[in-house]
Amino acid sequence: MKRLIAIIAAITLAAVTLTSCGSEESSSPQTDTADNVSAAESTAEDSSESEEDTEEPAVESCKIEDENFETYTSNTYLSTGNNGRVKKAENVTYRAYIPVEEYGELEYCFYFSNIIDSTYNRGKPIYVGKEGGNYTVVSACVYDGGTSPEDELTNKTEVTFGGETSREVEPAEAYWSDPVTVDIPEGHYLVWEWTLNGEEIPANNMADLTSATADTSGEGEFGYCGEIPLPVFIGAKRENVTNRVVAIGDSITQGCQTEFMQYEYWAAQIAKQLGENSSFWNCGLGWARTSDLAACGNWLGRAANCDTAIVAFGTNDIISGEYNGDGGNTAQEIVDYLTPILDQLKAAGVENIILFNAPPQDYGEEQEAVRTEYNEMLKQVAENYGAHYFDFASYLCDPETPSKAKYGGHPNGEAGKIVADAFMEQFGDIVK
Repeated sequence: MKRLIAIIAAITLAAVTLTSCGSEESSSPQTDTADNVSAAESTAEDSSESEEDTEEPAVESCKIEDENFETYTSNTYLSTGNNGRVKKAENVTYRAYIPVEEYGELEYCFYFSNIIDSTYNRGKPIYVGKEGGNYTVVSACVYDGGTSPEDELTNKTEVTFGGETSREVEPAEAYWSDPVTVDIPEGHYLVWEWTLNGEEIPANNMADLTSATADTSGEGEFGYCGEIPLPVFIGAKRENVTNRVVAIGDSITQGCQTEFMQYEYWAAQIAKQLGENSSFWNCGLGWARTSDLAACGNWLGRAANCDTAIVAFGTNDIISGEYNGDGGNTAQEIVDYLTPILDQLKAAGVENIILFNAPPQDYGEEQEAVRTEYNEMLKQVAENYGAHYFDFASYLCDPETPSKAKYGGHPNGEAGKIVADAFMEQFGDIVK
């Protein structure tokens, strides 16, 4: 029953049009005459020919078709997305330091979504598809943040929305800023700052990956802020980019529990090895499950604007399972959530798909059996979809003890380098 409900929910959210089929019993008895037999044979032949000529109906793509996603490409490997929320903000100013991939004077444009992308922890009160509340963008700006939070902020540049310095945001609304030109020198941070007023504002659980602070008093005194509202896409007009790489996954993709402002998780280290023709958009979110992405909401819809997609899930599926479910998923259930995601990426025209298997987590016997089975099944899934398979797990354990997480459940910086180097050796020709 759990599986049936979950599949129905995912299909409904994906807005995939299905044709229902039924059968009716005739109220008249059939007589076994030559004419009836001939008609039946003719009908069967026509049906057989029809089946041969009819292709499988295409999946209706949930990709967000917006020319801004063609004009602008991600310019940071810092995770962006909504897996948290601010319950109430009364003219609170939020500030975050954003490492950039391409430096210099660039035109930026920022995209926002007033909806929760993925489930956090047990899902209360943060769960996939939850709409944000009404809030007001009082003001927004960007700075040259220097080389660290200790440096003075310079080159303040106002960010507007439809020509206005403020904006009223409705529940579940997605919106863009106006373009703004900013010059970020080599080695400097882009600093995003805005003042918000409202309730139930989607946010990012930044997990100490970068400097994220808030001024709640209006006195310019900024303090630590674990859940911070941010743009879900930090785009820049990068003229040389021809390969937009997106990584979609959980906290291991996001980079949780790696060193503060070192950006040493595998996704960041891959991004740093890319050339000027590639951009890297980190859509990893802590606690995310495959079932969250399979809901085909704004998270997948915007991420589908890419040329190469890295998909890396498994851990939270095994431990927690889907939101409102009754516990961890089986290997088959995870695959059943993964396949509609792959269908969507294919429908969106994504050229390259790279599947990461589930990493070791020092599981007990039952959960380790699920991980092992899923990783084996994933090889066949990759083959079925013409996708690439990356044995992520093999770089995070000793061969003698494949179930043990050698570098921690959230792989540290050393593991990040090992994984990034191995990934680039195998897929460098695809992602560069």
